[in-house]
Amino acid sequence: MSRHPADADDAIGHVLGSGARLLRTAARLSDQALRAPSTLPGWTRGHVLAHVAHAVDAYVWLMELAHPGREPGPRPDAAALAAAVERDALLSADGIATRLRHDLDRFTARARAMPAPAWERLVPALAGWRHPAWYVLLRCLRELETHHLDLDTGHGTEHWPDAYVAWALDDTLATLRAHSFPLASVEAVDLGRAWSLAPEGASVAGSGHQVLGWLTGRTPADALTADRPACLLPRPPAWPQPPLPGWGQASDER
Repeated sequence: MSRHPADADDAIGHVLGSGARLLRTAARLSDQALRAPSTLPGWTRGHVLAHVAHAVDAYVWLMELAHPGREPGPRPDAAALAAAVERDALLSADGIATRLRHDLDRFTARARAMPAPAWERLVPALAGWRHPAWYVLLRCLRELETHHLDLDTGHGTEHWPDAYVAWALDDTLATLRAHSFPLASVEAVDLGRAWSLAPEGASVAGSGHQVLGWLTGRTPADALTADRPACLLPRPPAWPQPPLPGWGQASDER
């Protein structure tokens, strides 16, 4: 999987696999387990699954926007989305799993119906930056894999597929390099991949999923091999950041 999926069907397949794994986990949760804390401060597992469902719904909206002749309805703003997550976090385990399955089915159907030229149309992320519609596929994959981990049900970074890890590292490290993040080099030893970021700074190595876990703020740096103590490594910025190359702001002239 590259930063530009040449084969949309391949990227859709990765989303399908990730979504199926998350749905299996959701189906095993009781109502009581759904109210337990997730690894995200202030959020229960119900909040996490509700957030994923609404994120997937937002990606469907973006694909509708990119599809010629389609006119999606109004887009919920950040406040409306936050309120919807709070509401749906209180659904029963069956209710939230059904909601998530429905949204993933809609996502798959819309993605498969997209004409090839539509994937290149720029669409606006809610945070204000734009990207080609094909990037929706990768954003959805990232959403599913990251928040599956956040449920704290035993799905660790070691369960992330290599194809996802390689793409997410390419995407994240390209952004960090452009912003002069003080890492000289990064190596994913199991993937046979290495990245050079800056002339000076720390060098870290480890399994790709361990490196990505650290860069995403999900796991500590202790599992990595570094040329200095973990406590002296730079702190990665809030993740994810807008990708590079930048495609512009939503307010730019089209």
